[in-house]
Amino acid sequence: MTVDAVMDITKQALFLIIKVSLPMLLVSLCVGLVVSIFQTVTSIQEQTLTFVPKIICVFLSMILFGNWMMTAILEFMTELWTNFGLYAGG
Repeated sequence: MTVDAVMDITKQALFLIIKVSLPMLLVSLCVGLVVSIFQTVTSIQEQTLTFVPKIICVFLSMILFGNWMMTAILEFMTELWTNFGLYAGG
């Protein structure tokens, strides 16, 4: 296995991690922004107020995007295992 092959697999894995985690991170960012604006408007200075809405929304986004996320991960793993002979033998 060459250094280029390892770098290619690493690049694909890192891109997959970013692609799969992006929906949850964006939901968390948007909910945090909305709650922060609400806190600013109402002058509530409670630091823990954002946790419960974020957890609920991230959980809902995992339910919504879970099938797509698992499919993307399984496709990557299937590709890796299919080409395992090339990696181990070369």
